[in-house]
This record gives sequence, C-alpha cells and structure tokens, in this order.
Amino acid sequence: MFNQQNNQQNQTQNNPQQGMNQMNTNHGGHELFDAHEIIAGIISMLDQYQMYDQHIQDPELKDIVKRQTAFVTTMYNTIVGSFSTGRDPQVPTQQYKMTQNNDTVYGIKPGQPKKPNQSVNDLSDKGLSAYMLGQTKSLASLLAMTALEMTNPVLRRVVADSVPNFIEMSYEIFLYQNKHGYYQVPQLNNQDMTAMLQSYTTVPQQPGNMPH
Repeated sequence: MFNQQNNQQNQTQNNPQQGMNQMNTNHGGHELFDAHEIIAGIISMLDQYQMYDQHIQDPELKDIVKRQTAFVTTMYNTIVGSFSTGRDPQVPTQQYKMTQNNDTVYGIKPGQPKKPNQSVNDLSDKGLSAYMLGQTKSLASLLAMTALEMTNPVLRRVVADSVPNFIEMSYEIFLYQNKHGYYQVPQLNNQDMTAMLQSYTTVPQQPGNMPH
C-alpha cells in the first residue's frame, strides 16, 4: 500500500496536469457547459471589437473600444484562470470605471427611418456602438444567469463579480449613444409620470425585523 501511494505521488509529480485534474473536480457538468459559453462569448466580443475599431470614426468611441477591450481581456484571463484551476485567480476581479457622466438627454427627435445596411461602406458609429451595446448587454445577462447555477465557489464569485462590470460598460455605451442622439429616450407626460411614481407606498417594519 505504501509503495502504491508512493507510485501515485511520483506519477502526480511527473504529471502535474494529472494532479491538477484530481484537485479540480468540483465542477458540475451543466456548469462546465455554461462556463464554455461565457468564455466563448467574451472571446467573440473581443474579436468583434477589433473589427469595429477598423470602421469607427469618432475618437471618443475608439477610446471606449480601447478601454473596454483592455478591461475585458484582463477579465478573460481572470475567468479562465479560475475555471482551469478552481482556485483564486492570480489577477483578481477588477472594477470598470467609465468616463461618461450620468446625464441623460430625454425626448424624441424625428429622424430618418432605420434600415439594414446595403454594404460595409454603410457602417457608421451609430450602428457600431449599437452592436457594442448589444454584446455587453447579452454578456451581462449570460454571466448573471450562469453564476446562479455554478457549484465551484471560486468560479461562481468571479463570474458574479464580473456582471456589474458589463452593466457599467453597457451604461457607458448607452450614454455615448444618447449624447449623440443615437439612443433616444421617450418620457411619459408629467401627470402620468407622477401617478406612476406615487403608485406604491412603504409598510411599517417591526424593530426585530430591521436589518442590522
């Protein structure tokens, strides 16, 4: 028995990959498929951002692409590290900082009806920023849904911590679009808005039920 254990230890030392696999079995099958999906989705985003960058004209939008690409690349390495080892990644999750302010322009201004592009030459910053927003919003939803069904505690935390970052990136792109009139925001009239805002009221809480 002693010799058998020594042989197993020697095999593990000679084959570190085998040792890592033995220690990293606390993944459910469903979780593995979901993890592959989010990692592939992040790769797709990074690949497509490279293509968008070739057609973007506005330096401000180019800067958003550059900063989001750098941040998501670090996020990718963090997720892959925790996924492949089951341990805390060497680079912990970061917090994305956008450069847009929080001012939103409300109201609808008439413009030309939208239609599909007829060629690559029709690509515009309006459309390219919309593609970016679609990807960050999709990844925010995908990561949130995936984190709910993960069993590995490290990977679960890393994926969950990444959701607010995709929300922030989405908000940054929305604000950019809104500022340039690409994403317009309608409002209700004041009477209807006031009625909606006042349609709920709070309830009294018992002292013992108050959060500490």
